Amino acid sequence: MTQTITGSRRQAALGFIFVTAVMDVLSLGVMIPVLPELVKRFNGGDTAVAADWVVLFATTWGVMQFFCAPILGLMSDRFGRRPVILTSIFGLGVDFLFMAFAPNLWWLFIGRVFNGMTAASFSTAGAYVADVTTPENRAKGFGLMGAAFGVGFTFGPALGGFLWQFDHRLPFLVCAGLALCNWLYGFFVLPESLPPERRVKRFDWKKANPVGSLKLLSSKPNLLGLAGVGFLFQLAHNVLPSVFVLYMGYRYHWSPQLVGLTLMGSGLAGIFMQAVVVGPLVRKVGERGALLIGLFSGFAGFLIYALAPTGWLYLCGLPIFAFSGLIQPGLQGLMTRRVSPQEQGQLQGANSAMMGIASIIGPTLYLAPFAWAVRHDATLHMPGLPVLIAAALMLGATALAFRVANPVTAEPQAA
Repeated sequence: MTQTITGSRRQAALGFIFVTAVMDVLSLGVMIPVLPELVKRFNGGDTAVAADWVVLFATTWGVMQFFCAPILGLMSDRFGRRPVILTSIFGLGVDFLFMAFAPNLWWLFIGRVFNGMTAASFSTAGAYVADVTTPENRAKGFGLMGAAFGVGFTFGPALGGFLWQFDHRLPFLVCAGLALCNWLYGFFVLPESLPPERRVKRFDWKKANPVGSLKLLSSKPNLLGLAGVGFLFQLAHNVLPSVFVLYMGYRYHWSPQLVGLTLMGSGLAGIFMQAVVVGPLVRKVGERGALLIGLFSGFAGFLIYALAPTGWLYLCGLPIFAFSGLIQPGLQGLMTRRVSPQEQGQLQGANSAMMGIASIIGPTLYLAPFAWAVRHDATLHMPGLPVLIAAALMLGATALAFRVANPVTAEPQAA
């Protein structure tokens, strides 16, 4: 499978990478409800201590991604997408085996460090999509990647909770099995998308770091501004895993089952948007139009979530927020058009580094205001304060995108 893609195999390769992304994100989704419970078991059921460890795990993962994603992105430009994707999937499998057999918390910590260092399968898959799609169809390709992300995080947590009731190590063993199947699938089926003549000639350490990534972003017209839009969006989106379960339970007194069904409904709406709506809408309004619609819809959806006094009014925000699924396809389409084929991996590495920063900042940015709002609920009565912060970030991203999200007439060519 060292031969690169040619001609009619491009569409099939897009299907291959979609399946790879689904299995990757599904295994991550399975971990969401069970990792905190495993940490609690190692601490004798102390929820406060478990919360501290979970924050440490998340922060460590984000830090490792911030520093390592640019390296792996440039490696994919130098050696091809396929080996980097396979290395990342293998790292994910090792991480889950660490968690399945870990005798204490420090073994779990080592597994998260290792996974954070190799967490490039999804971002490198983005470079793969840019390789195998034409500029006109690229947003649709990134829409499929968004659908893969939605599938994993819609059904993964439910699967994790189901497996946990049989054995607390079973979810991690299943995740390790999924990662192994994913690796085998990629090893035997997934072809290379970047031919040797389109790769960078040498691996330059000056580019393989966060500072080098910023230089790439600042070297192209409006690319740094678009990266800023992506960062604000990622930071705003971090409110969902940070506080939404606590928020819905506190404000609307919903049971965990109802919260799960609501999140699943939101995920299904996002999958439908990415798989069905993105392609036709981008053809009609363009990548800039799709990005602006998505960002403003995200702002409006968050605003409804934050201010809705009842659960029914909260649910009215779901179909509006679903249009935020247009953000990533429109944004990635605009960004990938601004770099040459041999810089796509470096670009995706830079995007992953920015996402790592958002992952580090996000939990504190939202959990601290939520705790403050709950303590002062008798006088303030604003438990939706962290969601308002996310809405403000989305509005800022919309204003920035309106200024910098200009279409390009031609893509840069490989050097």
